[in-house]
Amino acid sequence: SRFGPKMPLAVDCTAELICCKVLDSSGRLKSHELILSYGLALVRFVNLITERKQKMVSIPLRQLAREVDIPVWVVDLRHDLTHGKLPRLALCRKGCDVVLDWLRKMYWSRQLGNNLCEEDEDEEEEQEEVEANAELDGDAWE
Repeated sequence: SRFGPKMPLAVDCTAELICCKVLDSSGRLKSHELILSYGLALVRFVNLITERKQKMVSIPLRQLAREVDIPVWVVDLRHDLTHGKLPRLALCRKGCDVVLDWLRKMYWSRQLGNNLCEEDEDEEEEQEEVEANAELDGDAWE
């Protein structure tokens, strides 16, 4: 809220995508309405994220997306949403999940000093330690 109209693009995109997921889980919208909601959020994400890399000479979105590690199929989904027949809701949901994961890795984990990535690794290590300790405890008991 401190940024006002200059909200970071990743924050704005994350908020829109999360809003779509909340609306979806509420069960109050019809399938077609959800497709349009997800569609707008996905189109805005691709356009806003790739826009910063656009130069004076027009560069294809697919190339720009590759440069920032956005899956090409997400760009194709954006193309279908804006120029073609609307895709299935399941594909829009999957696109939302992939884009949110991209935002987590490329923006949010960096904002938090990669703590999100480290937490995932720490949880795996802790689970391995718990399992190893359980085996040791079992051996000691025997």
